[in-house]
Amino acid sequence: MCEFLQISRSTFYYETKAKDNDDEITTAIVEIFKANRKAYGTRTLKVKLQEQGYTVSRRRIGRIMKEQGLVSTYTIAQYKPHKTACNEAITANELKREFDQTEAKRFVVSDPTYVKVQHKWHYICVLIDLFNREIIGHSAGLHKDAALLSCAFATVEGDLSDIQWFHTDRVEASLRIRPWTIY
Repeated sequence: MCEFLQISRSTFYYETKAKDNDDEITTAIVEIFKANRKAYGTRTLKVKLQEQGYTVSRRRIGRIMKEQGLVSTYTIAQYKPHKTACNEAITANELKREFDQTEAKRFVVSDPTYVKVQHKWHYICVLIDLFNREIIGHSAGLHKDAALLSCAFATVEGDLSDIQWFHTDRVEASLRIRPWTIY
């Protein structure tokens, strides 16, 4: 048959042997991958295949994984940002980049930020009066939530009803402050 097709016998025997071995390795890779919560990459799969008696390069394992659509859960980005409904409200920008103010506590601005302390993230909220760029309130905590902002307003000396506008970059517009209400 090889003479009739005009191919060498070694090519025929090489192709049939390689196909059988490739199918075995593919099934072994898929089984190991799925049995271990889809967490293994090419390095770990190579070690597991060697334990089963297969000698395969990482490049070949990677090619087979790509053909089979196998992607390790560790290579996929873990952080997924979530939009919240509270920041979707459309509010007019009353400040309009006029940062020079002539009246104290008319515009108070804030921008919560974070700092790494002893290998943990801590959050800081600073309230600044645009009249004289003075820090009028501050707070720090382990979580970036409404309590952080409430604690910052609790440190403000004087009456909170003096504050006419509160502006932050977190909400894309200025919010009107009513007495005893923080938005």
